[in-house]
Formats: sequence, C-alpha cells, structure tokens
Amino acid sequence: AKQYNFIPFIDMQNFFTIYNENNKVDKTYNAWEYYFNQVSNYKIDKIYKSKKVILTNNVFYKSFSHDISNREYRKLASKFIKVKKKFTIYADEFIKNNFKKKTLGIHYRGTSYKTSANHPFPATKKQIINYCEFLIKKYDYKKIFLCTEDKYIFDELTKEFKEKICFLKNSYRSYRDDAFKKNVRKNHRYHLGKEILIEALILSKCQGFLHANTNVSEFVKFLDDK
Repeated sequence: AKQYNFIPFIDMQNFFTIYNENNKVDKTYNAWEYYFNQVSNYKIDKIYKSKKVILTNNVFYKSFSHDISNREYRKLASKFIKVKKKFTIYADEFIKNNFKKKTLGIHYRGTSYKTSANHPFPATKKQIINYCEFLIKKYDYKKIFLCTEDKYIFDELTKEFKEKICFLKNSYRSYRDDAFKKNVRKNHRYHLGKEILIEALILSKCQGFLHANTNVSEFVKFLDDK
C-alpha cells in the first residue's frame, strides 16, 4: 500500500479470524480493532461504498517471510501498528509489580504443537526444566515469567520453580487442544487474543527469552531486537 500510495485499512470484520466474536467487542466487529488502532482514519462502511477499493487475497506466497523481526518491518510498524493503550498499560503494571529482579521469559507451545504439520515438535518436560536450570545458573535469573497454553507444562514448571514463577493468572490453559473448540467464558476468543498479546508485551521486557519457534516468539523479538 505504501509503495503504490494506497491508503491501507485492515478489515477483520468481513474477513474473519479465529479471534472474532459474533457480537461487538469495544464497539466493533473488526477483530483487528479489538487489539490495535486502525491503520488509517477511514470508516469501514464508507470504504465499501467507495469507487476505488483494492481487496488483497488470503494467499501466503512462498516469497513471503515468517521473519518480521528486522529493521524494515519495525520502521513500517512504528508508523502504522499501534497496540491499544489499555493493553500496554496493563503489561507495564504487571512488569512494575513482578519484575523487581532479573527475569527469564519462557514461551512454551504444547497442545496443538504435538500434532500440527510443519511445526517444530515441543520440548519434553525434562528438557525444558534442565534448560531452565542451566540458564538460571549461567545468567543468574531470579524470576521466571511463564507463558504457555499447555496445562501439563504449566503444572510442572510452577511445581518445580515455585516462588520464582510469575504468570498471568487468567490466561486460558488446558490439558487438551481445545482453546478454539469451546466457549468457556463470555467473549472467549477475544480474551484468548488479549491474553497472548499482553503476554508477548511482557515477554519482550524480560532480560532473557527461552521459546519455541512460533508467531508469538517472532513477535516478541520484533518488539525487542535485543
């Protein structure tokens, strides 16, 4: 859009994502606007009444990269991509209250990663505990911030590291791959997106980062190039 002087607009209202709710959230049906400011000042109803509109398709071409943690994308995002302020404030408050000591961030993906095609297989319980202990000893981490949807790993790590561990208490965790298969609370899909966004913001402020290769870990590295 920038290259051809087009005005960008992100429509996740007519083009559904896994985070869309059937009702309005924060006065919008557009899932992008649940979490981020819109990238231009146009309104969706006026856009579809316009004469000159280009709709992109949903193809992820082979020439596209999963790597967004580079200078080009950071420069582009600094102009267009703005996380809603209430989420950055929440993350900052959590960091202020919990990160008083050197902190290791952990992002562990289990559940669906155990069966999904073309995804790296997750580490075992023994592997992740051993590597955490290695990093804690080597870099003298006093705290761990844990981000995982896998209740098995959550139980094991909180049991192993006890008072060292902190986490978002309300984040959805399960023993099964069922996060998007049932509604366990009002606006469940919205909350899934909100929780992982806040967790990513917090992870980007940790002094170390242990992770699986996921979109989340790529976003964390995008937020902090260190």
